Amino acid sequence: MARRPARKAAPAQQTDLFAPAVPRAVPAPLADLSALPPVAPELWARLAYSKFRARFHLGDKERDYLAERGLPEVMRHAADFIATRLAPAHPARDGRQTPWRGHPVFIAQHATGTCCRGCVAKWHAMPEGEMLDAQQQAYLLAVIQAWLRRDYSREP
Repeated sequence: MARRPARKAAPAQQTDLFAPAVPRAVPAPLADLSALPPVAPELWARLAYSKFRARFHLGDKERDYLAERGLPEVMRHAADFIATRLAPAHPARDGRQTPWRGHPVFIAQHATGTCCRGCVAKWHAMPEGEMLDAQQQAYLLAVIQAWLRRDYSREP
C-alpha cells in the first residue's frame, strides 16, 4: 500500500518582536437597545422564499422564556451573543457558533440569517473577515427583535 505524501508545512511567519501586543478584540455589547434601526420589509419577503429559514418558529419553551424574562432582557442576551459570537472578524467556530435550540435568540438567528458570518454576508451584505461595527450590530439586533415580535404574536 502506497503512503500518501505529507502535506507541505506552511512557512513560519516571524512576528514583529517590537510591535505592541494587540489582544484579540471582541466588541462590547451595545448599551442602548431602545433606538435600533428599522428593518426593510424586503428582508422578510426574501427570507420567506427560503424554505430553510421559514421553518423556524419559537417553541413552547422559548415562548415561555420570552414571556417570563421579557423582550428587553432577551435582547440584552442577543446583544451579548452578537458581540461575542458574531462581531469579531474571525469568530471562533464560525458556522457552528449558534446552537439550534435553547434560547429564543438562537432560533431567531437561524430564521433571519444572523447565525454565522457566512449567513450574515449572504443575507445582510456584511462582508466576512471584518469586525462588525456598532451600526452593523444594531441592525442585526433590530432584525432579531423584529423577528421575535413577529413570531411571538403568531398563533402557535
